[in-house]
Amino acid sequence: MEVRTTGVPVIGARELRRAADILRRYKQGKQNLERRIIADEDWWKLRQWRQFSDKGNPNDDRPASGWLFNVIMGKHADAVAAYPGPVIRPREPDDRQEAQMLSSIIPCILEQNDFEEVYSDTCWQKMKQGTGVWGVYWDQEKLGGLGDISIRPVNVLNLFWEPGVTDIQRSQNVFYLELEDNETLLAAYPQLAGKLGGSSAVLSRYRTDDAVDLSEKTLVVDWYYKKRVGGRTVLHYCKYVGETVLYATENDTFMPSVTREARDPETGETVLVQTPVRAPACERGLYDDGEYPFIFDRLFPIEGSICGYGYIDIGKGAQEQIDRMDQAIVKNTIMAATPRWFRRSDGSVNEQEYADWTKPFVHVDGNLGQDSLQQVQVNMLPGICVQVLNNKIEELKWTTGNTDVTNGQVSSGVTAASAIAALQEASGRSSRASTQSAYRAYARLIRMVIERIRQFYDLPRRFRIAGLSGAEEFVSYCNARLKAQSMGPEALMRTPVFDVTVTAQKHTAYTKLAQNELALQFFQLGFFRPEMEQQALACLDMMDFDGKQQILQKLRSGADAAAWQRMALTLAGRYEPELYERLAGQPSPEAPGTVRTAKKQDAEPDRVQQARKRAGEAAQPG
Repeated sequence: MEVRTTGVPVIGARELRRAADILRRYKQGKQNLERRIIADEDWWKLRQWRQFSDKGNPNDDRPASGWLFNVIMGKHADAVAAYPGPVIRPREPDDRQEAQMLSSIIPCILEQNDFEEVYSDTCWQKMKQGTGVWGVYWDQEKLGGLGDISIRPVNVLNLFWEPGVTDIQRSQNVFYLELEDNETLLAAYPQLAGKLGGSSAVLSRYRTDDAVDLSEKTLVVDWYYKKRVGGRTVLHYCKYVGETVLYATENDTFMPSVTREARDPETGETVLVQTPVRAPACERGLYDDGEYPFIFDRLFPIEGSICGYGYIDIGKGAQEQIDRMDQAIVKNTIMAATPRWFRRSDGSVNEQEYADWTKPFVHVDGNLGQDSLQQVQVNMLPGICVQVLNNKIEELKWTTGNTDVTNGQVSSGVTAASAIAALQEASGRSSRASTQSAYRAYARLIRMVIERIRQFYDLPRRFRIAGLSGAEEFVSYCNARLKAQSMGPEALMRTPVFDVTVTAQKHTAYTKLAQNELALQFFQLGFFRPEMEQQALACLDMMDFDGKQQILQKLRSGADAAAWQRMALTLAGRYEPELYERLAGQPSPEAPGTVRTAKKQDAEPDRVQQARKRAGEAAQPG
């Protein structure tokens, strides 16, 4: 973005120094969280021994088992298996068509942003660190300068907010920091010449396997802050490096406009005019909804923090004890398998030959005494140690909700499919709770996407959607029907508002099978017979399952169609007896004197009759 301003800029070096002071305070309040997140990443990479307070003998083996790794892997699989999909519902009957259009085009926008991968990445963050963060931005560089919505995962280490808040929207300021290449910055902002290469000490980083060179990087700060203007909250934004402003909404006086056709009142000719579409950024702020473009999804909430705990924070205590016991058992086994010996200083045994099992003869000097060599006795660990280790493994499984049933294993006595399904359903409660939390965050994301469409989709865009019949349709869409609309001569304005319902877009094989079996049961019980309409509707009112409203609608429409069909047959029987016979296959009840004439069937050929006779004889037993 370029700075488009007239007059004295509102945001200058003095305001940036004040922002830097606020950022330092936010950084200090976030130090404990950053240390915990960096440590969690070490646990995820099976390098947890560097986090142990007592690391023991540095020469001992340090086994790192993957029990906690398996927990996170299973929980992530549960999360991506319940990948969400949006359903937009209107609050006013006049907005039904717009809600249907949004339900069709928003999945296209998510697909263009590779949101399935974004969702998977944030689920990894959520399971490991306890918090996944999405960012919903407007990227003016997309589509060749037309601009479009951009959805990306956010690194929690790079995000800073007011300490103590539990809702990101209640923070007075929000900072997002990122290291960018100097050449890229100079190409986009020539005014940064000679001002690059600032310190990156404020930005914490993970312990990566790669050696990252930061000598040609500069820290760029995105500063979001809120102001109350005219009774409403306005979100402003400033992008800066050091004390140089790269872009600030309060400095931007440019009024966006689009080129549209209009008729000249004097000549009557069609001309192109520039029509303003919204107020300048200095008045309206960055986003019209006035909210920070960040959405947090916590796993295990904790009081006084916007972030939560992850499975690593819950299970690392048991995992540490498992690793220490593994170390002790392995060390004891190696000691028992590698015998050591006490040797007298005046012993006559050749040590090299004695230690080399490939040599059949060992030379000695003089008489070989019983006390020349004596084996060091190693006491084997009792069996209770292995039992304690197994108990710790079970403790980790139950604490994190990753039991054997969750992973598809059941005890040998359980064989019925319904019992196995019931056990798996009960064991997945923790995953369902996490999924519901993700769905709530996803609904906030979809509402934010709708607000971006309402603000920026001024020009029509083409989308490929699935029509009502499932065939591909190509539609053009803009935000004209999302803008504030007049409600009559009183000059009242109404802005369309929508509700977001989140459903699981991907179903497992078990849920699909259960849904199919339910449909077959409805068919076998006669739910779809027109004469069973009232009984079927009464039964469905007491049930709860996915797709219930669609089934109710189909039953009512089928009953209405059957009623119209009966009415049509009644009228045909009274006024068109011949038509009634063709439709109903029986004489008209309204014309008792009529005689139904049956058409004489053509006689079958002789060879057909003979073949039928032979087939019948062959089918007879004996």
